[in-house]
Amino acid sequence: RELLLDAFVPKADGPHPAVLVVHGGAWRMGDRNQLRGYANALTKKGFVCFAIDYRLAPDHKFPAQIEDCRSAVKFIRGHAKDYKADPNRLGAIGYSAGGHLVSLLGTTGEAANEKNGNVDMRIQAVAAGGAPTDFRWFPDKGKWADYWMGGDLDTVPDKFRDASPTVFVDKDDPPTFFFNGTKDELVPLTWTRQCYNALKENGVKTELFTIEGASHMQAAVNPEALEKAYAFLKSELMPESDE
Repeated sequence: RELLLDAFVPKADGPHPAVLVVHGGAWRMGDRNQLRGYANALTKKGFVCFAIDYRLAPDHKFPAQIEDCRSAVKFIRGHAKDYKADPNRLGAIGYSAGGHLVSLLGTTGEAANEKNGNVDMRIQAVAAGGAPTDFRWFPDKGKWADYWMGGDLDTVPDKFRDASPTVFVDKDDPPTFFFNGTKDELVPLTWTRQCYNALKENGVKTELFTIEGASHMQAAVNPEALEKAYAFLKSELMPESDE
């Protein structure tokens, strides 16, 4: 299928830091329009935003989704001048499945090499909301994820491992901001906390903002959480700004 992105470009002359915006939907629903609110808000703050589509399960199993996010990173870096973007200041924000994907982008980014087409795949900051970050253990052996993984923890354990941002954490990962509702039953706080704790243990700058009493959908649009996420991206990608 054709994969598209929407670019949100500030009117002011660039280059501006860029942010990849990755939608949620359990890896099987949604499109690039879902988080337009995030993209519009960040563009007003001086970022170039790229809201992307990616291939969806069950037609496309993991790792199709993260591969498409990596393709978007390559596109942004390759076409940065066309969109007044600074290719050396690239962050990412996502919610739910999108929060997972941007977390995985952050912890698996590699310097330019032959395997990745000689494009630097490292991003400089991450904001992840309602993000599942470790898939290596489930009471039902991960049978719930068959539509996405094409199996369970007994049959395709490597896929569950490779989908876990926590597995790949090291000291060189980008600064990362997490936000989660305390009443999120879809992605309980503990599911996000695993990556947060691992980053902290490795000395990576990381923050976890909890929204008291918020469900999964409520946290996605919580004004305080979003302002903190945007401020975090701004502090990392626009350190020269005093605002």
